[in-house]
Amino acid sequence: MSWSNFLDETMARMATLQEQTPATFDGFNTMGKAAKKSGALDEKTKELVALGISIATRCDSCIGFHVKSLVRLGTTREEFCEALAMIGYMGGGPSIAYSAKALEAFDEFNAA
Repeated sequence: MSWSNFLDETMARMATLQEQTPATFDGFNTMGKAAKKSGALDEKTKELVALGISIATRCDSCIGFHVKSLVRLGTTREEFCEALAMIGYMGGGPSIAYSAKALEAFDEFNAA
């Protein structure tokens, strides 16, 4: 699977939905900007939390978006894998399986 293609396809589907529900997307985007703003926690820490939730809820598109953000924020593979170890510990087998998918996405986005 190409994570880049997967996210492109996801964004296209979301754009179609956004045309029909613009106020919902405006609200979601406003909430996202507020949540990501650095404060007591920096954006990278917040994205690692989001990655954990993405894996726990088994949301492939969420995993892709948050992994891409973590790569943009300069997350090292060591930091990323350490977070995956904690996520796997908290979520058991299913989270380990989805963590492996997240690592695959990290390696793809990091190579780009």
